[in-house]
Amino acid sequence: MLVGLAHLGLEVKYLDRARSFYGDRLGLDAASDGDDVLVYPVGPVDLRIRRPTGVPRGGLHTHYAFSAPGDEYDRWLDHLSNLAPEEVQFGSYRSLYVDDPDDHCVEIGGTDDESRTDRVDGADDDASLSLTGIFEVVLEVTDLDAAERRYGELGFEVVDRGDDRRRVRLRGPGEARERSSYRPFDLELWEPQLGLADAHGGVHVELGLAVDDPDAAAETFSAFACESLPTGSGGDERRLRDPDGHVLTFVGAESE
Repeated sequence: MLVGLAHLGLEVKYLDRARSFYGDRLGLDAASDGDDVLVYPVGPVDLRIRRPTGVPRGGLHTHYAFSAPGDEYDRWLDHLSNLAPEEVQFGSYRSLYVDDPDDHCVEIGGTDDESRTDRVDGADDDASLSLTGIFEVVLEVTDLDAAERRYGELGFEVVDRGDDRRRVRLRGPGEARERSSYRPFDLELWEPQLGLADAHGGVHVELGLAVDDPDAAAETFSAFACESLPTGSGGDERRLRDPDGHVLTFVGAESE
């Protein structure tokens, strides 16, 4: 059913500040730059940044993680040094954490083993830095057990639980590895708390989930959803709001 993460929606107050951070500081190129929304492709995932002018709004103070080539990690750390990044070691890779202008906690992890082969000799180091996808999103939930059951019905499996705080880490199915346009990603569910780098779990986050059959996914999740929402796209999408206020947009995997 679940194939991968298609898009992540964030809410911001001012697009010019977001444009400066995500475009100028992180080097992302906008595929769409309108009055109320910015869309940045990051590997197979679209990062959709919105002002609060409609539904879905996008998430507030969302903690999420970009993947980057492992051999670029130290240069990312240096590039963002004036933002005082926090750093954590996770087994074989490291992650840094910085806050964007709207208090989203942006993680960059050197998780990709393969190095880039398209660099130009002598190119500016900052210009050659890259982000390859989004491998984690953190949601705030009111009832961890109930939320775990909901997302388990979509194909997420538990890979880790918190010992000192109420959190659970879920991973999407490995099928994404077999489809070059998608990658596996993790969903962290937190009851209200502060985590690493004093990050929050996001509230009213919009997750675009690539699935084999949007109708079947929506039917499976509808038992837990508060309401069905219009998509306004006229395409192969279904949209539901869960009991914690998060909006799930199910997108046909072949249409992304």
